[in-house]
Amino acid sequence: MALINESHPEVFILLGFADRPWLELSLFIILLITYPMAIMGNMSIILVSILDPCLHSPMYFFLTNLSFLDICLTTSIVPQMLINLGSTKKAISYVGCAVQLYFFSMMGSTECLLLALLSFDRYVAICRPLHYTLIMNQRVCILLASIVWLGGITYAVSEVTTTLQLPLCGNNKLDHLVCETPVLLKSACGEKEVNEFIISMVCIFMVAVPLCLILASYASIGHAVLNIKSSEGRKKAFGTCSSHLIVVLLFYGPTISMYLQPPSSITKDQPKFMALFYGVVTPTANPFIYTLRNKDVKGALRNLVRRISSSK
Repeated sequence: MALINESHPEVFILLGFADRPWLELSLFIILLITYPMAIMGNMSIILVSILDPCLHSPMYFFLTNLSFLDICLTTSIVPQMLINLGSTKKAISYVGCAVQLYFFSMMGSTECLLLALLSFDRYVAICRPLHYTLIMNQRVCILLASIVWLGGITYAVSEVTTTLQLPLCGNNKLDHLVCETPVLLKSACGEKEVNEFIISMVCIFMVAVPLCLILASYASIGHAVLNIKSSEGRKKAFGTCSSHLIVVLLFYGPTISMYLQPPSSITKDQPKFMALFYGVVTPTANPFIYTLRNKDVKGALRNLVRRISSSK
C-alpha cells in the first residue's frame, strides 16, 4: 500500500477491478444503461403518486419516499463509479470520500427503516382494515416518515463519524468501487476492535430490528390473508404484499451479508458486488417491481402518458 505522511490521506485510490479491465468495461456499459433507468423509473413513481388523485394514499406516500431514497442512493455512488471505471484515474478526495460515505450510509439506513414502515402500513391495511384511515391518517404518515428519515440521518452521522476517526496510518488504497464503512474499517490500523464492535452492534440494531418487524408484520398478514373468504380478496392482498416482499429480499439479502459479519471475514470482491447490488440493481428494479405487479400504478402511468401526449 502507498504510504503517505498523514494518518488521513488527501486522496484515496479506489482500486475496483483494475486487475480485470474487461470487467471494468462491462460494468461501465451496464451502469451507463441502468443508472438513467433507475432515475427515470423512480421519478415516474414519484410523479404518478403526486399527480394521480387515486394514488393519494399512505402506501403511495411511503413509496414516493422510497423512490426518492433510491434516486439519492444510486446517485451517491454511480457517478463516481462511472468516472473511475471509464478512466485510468481511480482517485477520490478524502472530503469526497467522506461525503459519499455519509450520503450512502444515510440513504441505506433510512431505506432499512422505510421498508419496515411499509410493512407496518400493509399490516394495518390488511389486519385492521376498518381502522386503516383512522390509524394511517396524513398527520401520522408524515410523522412516521419524519422519524424514519431522522433515524437514518442519526445512524449515518454516528457510524460514519466513528469510522472516519479511525487511524489509517497512511494507507490510501481501498480495494473497492466506492467509499463504504466495512472497507474503511478493514483498512484501518492500530487498536480498532472496540470500534468494530460498537459499529457492528449499531449495524445489527439498524438492520436486524427493522427486519424482525417486517417478519412479524408479514406473519400477521399471512394469517389474516388465509382467513379472507373471498379468493379475489386474497389475490389482491397477496399482490400488494408480494411486491414489497421482493424489494425487502433484494435489499436486505446483500445488506445482511455485508454489515452483519465482522469486517475481517469479508472476502476481497464481496463488498464490490454487494455495493453494486443494493446501490444499483435494487434501485433500478424497484420501480419495475411496483409497476409490473400493480394495476393502480400501471393505470396511473397510462393516464400520465395520455395527458402528456394530448398536451403536445
